[in-house]
Amino acid sequence: MAEQEAIIRVRDVTVQFGKTRVLDALSLDVKRGEILGFVGPSGAGKSVLTRTIIGLVPKVAGRIEVFGIDLDAANSAQRRAVERRWGVLFQQGALFSSLTVRQNIQFPVREYLRISQRLLDEIVAAKLAMVGLKPEVADRYPSELSGGMIKRVALARALALDPELVFLDEPTSGLDPIGAGDFDELVRTLQRTLGLTVFMVTHDLDSLYTACDRVAVLGNGKIIAAGSIADMKASQHPWLQQYFNGKRARAVVA
Repeated sequence: MAEQEAIIRVRDVTVQFGKTRVLDALSLDVKRGEILGFVGPSGAGKSVLTRTIIGLVPKVAGRIEVFGIDLDAANSAQRRAVERRWGVLFQQGALFSSLTVRQNIQFPVREYLRISQRLLDEIVAAKLAMVGLKPEVADRYPSELSGGMIKRVALARALALDPELVFLDEPTSGLDPIGAGDFDELVRTLQRTLGLTVFMVTHDLDSLYTACDRVAVLGNGKIIAAGSIADMKASQHPWLQQYFNGKRARAVVA
């Protein structure tokens, strides 16, 4: 079935910094059309996997395929074609502080396409509307935005090239509960309407319940569990028990 096709295949990937092994022969699939929540203890290497997949962190072993392309074997043209099909929202938004919102959103478009300024401006207006922001936001600088607006602008930039796959790295961190909930609903709505596949690194239990179809858990450099929230709650693994059946988890489902 098409919905079971793996958009991302990570096989036996090992990453280490100096003598510290962060990912240890890790394997994971991300299926077409799903929102996969990627969780684990702080400092376990959740963001490292994202950065390894997109090529910002080198691996010492293993294989990564995206859209069926082995990224190590791909030539520069193939790699560029794959990169154009994904969008990334980094932690804290990672907007360019010296650029306006308009320029931030246009940045990846200018990188990959040669189109008129008029069309660039139309793309900005469309993406801002898509993430629930008014057109006048386009001429502000990141320092003039709230935390929630920064996340939405960063999402608009991630969607600028109409990607099929979106990486979200701690998208609700730093947001108040209402803002975080609104962002989760936005991600869910965009995933459904645009047919996106979403890889979401998060520590937010509410996000897992609200937005995610499936959850993968990182521990000791490997995937220790992957499945539905019900699967996570039924697991006897000590960390999963504490995380999904602890006091905060009960509050989420109350």
